[in-house]
Amino acid sequence: MKRYGCALALVAALAGCQSAHDQMVQQGYPPAFADGYHDGCSSGRAAAASFGGLYIKNVTRYSSDKLYGGGWDDGFRQCQAQAVSRDQQEVQNRVLNDRDREWEQEKRA
Repeated sequence: MKRYGCALALVAALAGCQSAHDQMVQQGYPPAFADGYHDGCSSGRAAAASFGGLYIKNVTRYSSDKLYGGGWDDGFRQCQAQAVSRDQQEVQNRVLNDRDREWEQEKRA
């Protein structure tokens, strides 16, 4: 019985190490879509960064493979929006923390 528990724990641990690409393929997405999503997601995060970054796009494949192109577009939009949202939340938290600190100082004065 211990063997099965150890094997199950090992499988669960390895599943956590899967890349997003592998998870998408395992969930039934075509490999070409998952390839495009991976590249688009990296590019979307780079686009959201204020300092720029590396854009990854196989232009030939994007033009000729609808699955890759669709995956790239989806990955770009979703990851760019997620990165922008995270940045906006960090700014809002800083502003709120500054306001709280000012309010606490005013209370003490």
